[in-house]
Amino acid sequence: MLTPHTVRPRVALTLGDPSGIGPELVARLLADASNLERADVLVLASGAELAAAAAEVGVEVPIAPTPDAAHAGVVGSPLADRSVPRGQVTRAAGERTRTDLVEALAMYGRGEVDAIMFAPLNKTALHLAGMDSEDELRWFATLLGHEGVTSELNFVPGLTTSRVTSHVALKDVAARINARAVLDAIRLLHQVVADSGVEAPRLAVCALNPHAGENGQFGREEIDHIAPAVELARSEGIDASGPFPSDTIFIKARDGHYDGVVTMYHDQGQIAMKLMGFDQGVTVQGGLPVPIVTPAHGTAHEIVGKGVAHLGPMQHAFDIAVALGARSAHRRVATPA
Repeated sequence: MLTPHTVRPRVALTLGDPSGIGPELVARLLADASNLERADVLVLASGAELAAAAAEVGVEVPIAPTPDAAHAGVVGSPLADRSVPRGQVTRAAGERTRTDLVEALAMYGRGEVDAIMFAPLNKTALHLAGMDSEDELRWFATLLGHEGVTSELNFVPGLTTSRVTSHVALKDVAARINARAVLDAIRLLHQVVADSGVEAPRLAVCALNPHAGENGQFGREEIDHIAPAVELARSEGIDASGPFPSDTIFIKARDGHYDGVVTMYHDQGQIAMKLMGFDQGVTVQGGLPVPIVTPAHGTAHEIVGKGVAHLGPMQHAFDIAVALGARSAHRRVATPA
């Protein structure tokens, strides 16, 4: 929540993939006056596009050339108002998604925004449009010239996860588990959870193997890599514990014993997080110099235009974008150019 001492953040917002439910979610988000009161929102769309999306879901979106506490700022898009087939995966949809995200990153580079939020996108459409990275996180890092540690982080209310490995084949996971990678994931999770407003994050670290390896009977990753990384993190003042079997640690995390969980691979955390809060899930592109946030669901082509898309993840994503953007804005004004 913003306070009188918090700098008002500036958030670039894209429609995501325009063939999906992104435009209607953006319209509903911006129709809530309380959201506009919390941040300067710059929308990469035309006024006509926002008006059409708003009319379809029966809301009104207050817009202006520049944002303020009562209006979203319309900054346009090079591909605004071009026809894109709805409910389909197409190159045209991917080109619009890609173009808007590139421009949002350029806005950050020009010092115009403190955070970026995009409505749901489709990876296949992005690849059709020329994205050659394994996922958007690596693509963002390349475009930003960022060579540091990155990881997708997933949020549900009260809990955040990071990953040591992400979009890789399961057969390749064990070879990528090492103390440095685990420590990097712990540090990143600690920083992002702290930036979101938790003063002293409590973190749990998952094991890789069943029963946390059973003292080496089912693998030595816990002994050789994960436990040493936890001890290194603790020596840096991070409240980290583990490694814990993943089939039980999420029960304690769900019950409020931890603020974050470090997972070893994609589905180890995602299954638990989606069971706990699919209708509130958010993904943060962690480790990048600018906070980039999106709902943790897809384009939902099957319900486009029906007005039944749930706003929860979009709203939660905006809440996190505002919180992380406020921290970025504070650092911006505290650091002279």
